[in-house]
Amino acid sequence: MTTPITLTIDNRTVTVPKGTYVVDAAKKIGIDIPVFCYHPKMEPVGMCRMCLVEVGRPVIDRDTKAPVLEADGTPKIAFANKLDTGCTIRVEEGMVIRGLTDKVTAARSEVVEFILTSHPLDCPVCDKGGECPLQNLTMQHGPGTTRYLLDDKIHLAKQVPLGELIYLDRERCIQCARCVRFQDEIVDDAVIGFFNRGRKLEIVTHSDPGFDSYWSGNTSDICPVGALTTTDFRFAARPWELNAAASICNECPVGCNVTFNTRREAKSGGDFVIKRAMPRQNEQVNEIWLCDKGRFAGYHFAASPDRLTEPLIRNNGKLEPASWAEALDLIAEKLGVGSRGLLTLAGGRLPNEDLFTLAQLTAHLGGKTALYTHLAGGDLVASHGLSAGSNLGDLGKDDTVIVFASDLEEEAPVWWLRIKQAAERGTNLIVVNPRATKLDRAATRTVRYVYGEEVAKAQELVGTLGNTGNLIIFYGSEGLGLAGSAELAGALAALITGHGKAGTPNNGLVAVHPHANDQGAWDMGFRPEADLKAALSGAGVAYIAAADPAGDDPELVDALDKTGFVIVQELFLTETALLADVVLPAQAYVERDGSFTSGERRVQRFFAAVPAKPGTRADFTITAQIASRLGLELEGRFAPRVFARLAGMTPGYEGLTYSRLAQTAEQFPIVGRGDMYYGGTTYENSQGLGAHLGTAALNGAQKNGGVTPAPAAQGVSGGLVAVPVNRLYDRGTLISKSGTLSPRLDPVHVVMHPDDAANFGGTAMALGREVAVLVDASVPAGFVLVPRSFGMALDGPQSIQIDALEKVAA
Repeated sequence: MTTPITLTIDNRTVTVPKGTYVVDAAKKIGIDIPVFCYHPKMEPVGMCRMCLVEVGRPVIDRDTKAPVLEADGTPKIAFANKLDTGCTIRVEEGMVIRGLTDKVTAARSEVVEFILTSHPLDCPVCDKGGECPLQNLTMQHGPGTTRYLLDDKIHLAKQVPLGELIYLDRERCIQCARCVRFQDEIVDDAVIGFFNRGRKLEIVTHSDPGFDSYWSGNTSDICPVGALTTTDFRFAARPWELNAAASICNECPVGCNVTFNTRREAKSGGDFVIKRAMPRQNEQVNEIWLCDKGRFAGYHFAASPDRLTEPLIRNNGKLEPASWAEALDLIAEKLGVGSRGLLTLAGGRLPNEDLFTLAQLTAHLGGKTALYTHLAGGDLVASHGLSAGSNLGDLGKDDTVIVFASDLEEEAPVWWLRIKQAAERGTNLIVVNPRATKLDRAATRTVRYVYGEEVAKAQELVGTLGNTGNLIIFYGSEGLGLAGSAELAGALAALITGHGKAGTPNNGLVAVHPHANDQGAWDMGFRPEADLKAALSGAGVAYIAAADPAGDDPELVDALDKTGFVIVQELFLTETALLADVVLPAQAYVERDGSFTSGERRVQRFFAAVPAKPGTRADFTITAQIASRLGLELEGRFAPRVFARLAGMTPGYEGLTYSRLAQTAEQFPIVGRGDMYYGGTTYENSQGLGAHLGTAALNGAQKNGGVTPAPAAQGVSGGLVAVPVNRLYDRGTLISKSGTLSPRLDPVHVVMHPDDAANFGGTAMALGREVAVLVDASVPAGFVLVPRSFGMALDGPQSIQIDALEKVAA
């Protein structure tokens, strides 16, 4: 247990753990020591000198080693002749800190005056105005006048693109190095740095393309001035004009807490629009960080002019606008006579309320629910997953994390970040993958295997791990389809059980699902179909919500043609919607309330940020209105009522309410309380930290992972073998609507070992598509990496025919 240290700061006593810095100790009791370069998530450097304080220590008798006492019996305190930086001084027993003396006040005033000598003072046009630490601290600590000449100010280029996402205003930079240190220390992407020295020092990018990192947006949050701004928010609004709505990122299974800033504006026709996504602190989920996909692609799609805003019905082979009543009546008629049965296919970006309502309707009609995914094992996560009290931030030297078949930064970036940090604290990190990934840099041990041998490699781990400490296993779908991931999940669940601590905090199995609420879908009773083509072909009615099987797999186009009647509930006219008999326009999640269940099994609530597009309806509302026409009364108006019913009928969700999901607790570091110089512009979490589900009864590891395995792919031993992988910047339906992130989207491509790629030049034909051929020496020879979501269907390893194309002249 950490040794407690008691000290006095500005005549107030505080007790904090040994090793705490003075600025953090002061923060815990509401005393603000101003900082620029210091950030509570990074190691201190003492560069800006804004945190100067007087430090006194008890005088110790050299002979007795006891404190020397004053006449009144209090310890005698000796203060240093110079001021010290409070961000670099760790607390000591009996220490006395003075931050309000004339000496300290004068020093802080001089620091501000010095910083402003190279600052442009362009507050009226600066994007940081209204939430600028320099502006705030100047008003609080600045001298009001200056001894320096304005003509001596250095003038540098403004609006310099460091990349497609971040602009630099060089004149505004105060050289605190927060951005450089964040990229180097926190996310291990040293793609920006300092160039030149003295007053000509400036931030430059070292990468091509510029600022090549998944984490660049965070630097604008922690920048204490307006030097770094994001392309989507630059000159877009003022902070005091913005409303704040709490939400949950819908891009991956981490469940990052975000705040959407909104306002009503003339250029959008008087509509309320989302202007930016900002981190909302949750130290058990995403701390105060967001990856760039969540920041720049998590909401742009909602405002797209391509959104569906009215129902469509197929007449004479053509989709034509119709009223809601016409569309719902037709659907009810078809569902009532669907002789071959109903197949409800749902995507994992739907909230829990929608999935629950879909399942209720499907059960009422005797149909079958199916989850559109390529990763199995969600039922094993429910029984062997992380339980209440788990927090990756608590992992330490005696604990072990295994990451199996997942390129984690590409699939769930914040999990990658938090596991990397755990490894830096001493956690034993084992990365098991056929090829090198970025997480290997932090690994204690890396284990390689050949694609297709995942289960055997998992079984080899049994017994090789000690029983001391906690064990968490993350598994993904690198090179795997449903059958392979089902078997792998079963083998890893057995490893969790054998460790002997299943069901206790910080022990369990975590699936790296492809969508934000896949785990919630499993909990609501949805299971993936091993042979989706056959299931669609044989269905009398296919009810498809938030999924685009035809866009992902051309072979499913034929299957949908054989389906008796196709209903599609969507945001956009996807490839699947184009084949539908009825298309229903749904609301985006930013336009309504709901909840998601993360891969760590934390249920979290989100709130409406902007009004819904006219003509659209929430998915659960649409389903309830269909159900009403078929004699089943479901809640279709208020999400809290749906959740209340859900909690009463879904195992593991008993006792959950929206009120419980909205509960908060004190978090550290303290951010978003009006002193943005300390933690950046991250928002305080006052809307809810969510609730962690308990694990179900452990009945042993099921080998099938909740899926009846399809026959294994044949012929993978000869020629090149294609294996599916996931990419963060894919070409999915929602991310493709983000104009901000579009320059960073990957081209349609495959990745090969240099020896294999030498036969094909720059482009080739693969799986019916013309693709770019990229080279990576970490790819095992004989295998081809095929990113998912590029319209090239691949469920597990399979032989691939690649045809060379003539090189096109530049």
